[in-house]
Amino acid sequence: MNPILKRTILPGLMAASLAGGTLIPAEPASADMLRDIGIGAGTGVVSGAVRGRGRVVNNAVKGAAAGAAVNAVHGTRRRAKNRRVGNLGQDMAVGAAASTVTGIILNGGTRDSLGDAVDGAAAGAAINVLTNGRRHR
Repeated sequence: MNPILKRTILPGLMAASLAGGTLIPAEPASADMLRDIGIGAGTGVVSGAVRGRGRVVNNAVKGAAAGAAVNAVHGTRRRAKNRRVGNLGQDMAVGAAASTVTGIILNGGTRDSLGDAVDGAAAGAAINVLTNGRRHR
């Protein structure tokens, strides 16, 4: 093969094969992550409105953090069945912890930590109920 063609075609071919091999399998997992973040954000807004506490954006951020944490925990399970089907208690605990930490960061202290934990637990429970058994992993 001509050396000029080797220098122009091979790098592009290698880049295409790397992108195809790494990005395509990650697609369903990122869809699960975005879905869980959306469910968490929506639940955080609703939970904050029901409690009458916090701003809408802060509640959405806390719920989104809870959703991301719940999704991350689902990926750490060893058996494939356990990665698809969540544990309600674990999802609520992880959501509560993530929302509490995010609330402390957003508010600059422990102003309403119990309420933040309630919002996160609600987000974890909503994610578990709505997505239980329908994960791509």
